[in-house]
Amino acid sequence: MITDPKSYSWFFRFIETYAPIGFKGIDRDDALVSDLEEITRANNQFFFVGDIVKMEISYTSMRSFQMLGIEPDELTPYHFREGVHPDDALRQGLGTAQLFKIANELFIKKKGKGLLSTDLKIRNSAGYYSNQLIQCYLFYSESPVKTVYLLQILTDIDSFTKNKNKYHYYMGNDLSNFRYPDRELLMIGNPLTDREFEIVELIAAGLSSEQIAGRIFLSVHTISTHRANILSKTGFNSISELIYDFNKRGLL
Repeated sequence: MITDPKSYSWFFRFIETYAPIGFKGIDRDDALVSDLEEITRANNQFFFVGDIVKMEISYTSMRSFQMLGIEPDELTPYHFREGVHPDDALRQGLGTAQLFKIANELFIKKKGKGLLSTDLKIRNSAGYYSNQLIQCYLFYSESPVKTVYLLQILTDIDSFTKNKNKYHYYMGNDLSNFRYPDRELLMIGNPLTDREFEIVELIAAGLSSEQIAGRIFLSVHTISTHRANILSKTGFNSISELIYDFNKRGLL
């Protein structure tokens, strides 16, 4: 009996049950699998799990077809690269690089877990782009082989209240941030306004305050004020430190 359909404990039960067999040969009629299908249908989600070292998807839930138009057995990493909106393609690529970095660190340590989550506009089964929360849970496993597995959950959040930040972003290992999305979770990420983030992007591109002022039709004084506000919000001592951090975390 499903008592809490929004609890991610169901996904951890799935991992505990099927990780020892490498998520291979899973019976879709199994009670746990059926429950997860019911839960993800109610939550407008689907998920897949795979060996990130081998770049191999081992199991995909049935709702991949309803959400992406891709049959479960046909889903590959290519579909995510091909289906993301052009505006989000660079950020998706940076996020993928961070994903492999986390996996490599876990594989070297031969233990641990990590999280990476963000929202991207992805083409849905109707051919339109919808905003989807991508939650990646990575963990090292010794059985049946030594590897790092990736459980990825996609949730359609088009109907959710728009995040006042530019987008959600989290990278770390605090499992309290691996849960069904709510306002608090979606607020985690880039704290800057669109204008502030645009200025950071232009600084990262090598433009001076004078050049930025001319580009976006503001005074140099206003640009200076924005720069001060950016540092105040993020806690960095310099814009260069901020840019380095944003690049490291895949935000730029």
